[in-house]
Amino acid sequence: MNKNITWQKPCISGFDRLKKFGRQPTTIWLTGLSGSGKSTIAQKVSKLLHQRNINEFILDGDNIRHGLCSDLNFSTSDRKENVRRISETAKILNEAGVSVLCPVISPYADHRYMAKKIIGNNKFIEVYCDCDLKTCEKRDPKGLYKLARQGKIKDFTGISSPYDPPTSPNLHIDTAQLSADESAVIILQCILNQEDKIHNIWNRHDNRN
Repeated sequence: MNKNITWQKPCISGFDRLKKFGRQPTTIWLTGLSGSGKSTIAQKVSKLLHQRNINEFILDGDNIRHGLCSDLNFSTSDRKENVRRISETAKILNEAGVSVLCPVISPYADHRYMAKKIIGNNKFIEVYCDCDLKTCEKRDPKGLYKLARQGKIKDFTGISSPYDPPTSPNLHIDTAQLSADESAVIILQCILNQEDKIHNIWNRHDNRN
């Protein structure tokens, strides 16, 4: 990093925003194979949060690759940079008082751990959208598995590139069995519980000062 760059401390802190808005924003990181339902579920959670007047935004993995990460491919190093950029963006949005949904394949465990470190343990909710490969291929909403099987797509997760399943996610949802609506309700409750927990911590901190 350039030594001439100095970090500017903001005059409004995260605690100031917490007191103003009454809730702690979080990042919900949905990981899983293509076709596991991540984006569909994220959209439904987004609607549920919006209905409760909770500021939210979706950083969809595919959408991000149209702009912020349009210069990246699917090599391991570029996948890591993709996750890093999304994580830094989510962190900024959290600091601005917005809860963020990140439906991103993010196949490598160390990349997801990096995301958690960037965003912060107390603001990071990892959701494993667990769906077997056979079901994902059967759904194949984008026709990508067919192309990957034909060798027309390289480094495709689950076919020619590995996926490291989370070993201790905050939520483990079987999206082959549960509907998108059912999954969204489970995630919403987890978000609300997490926000209440953090809010209570901040309240105790505020009362001591």
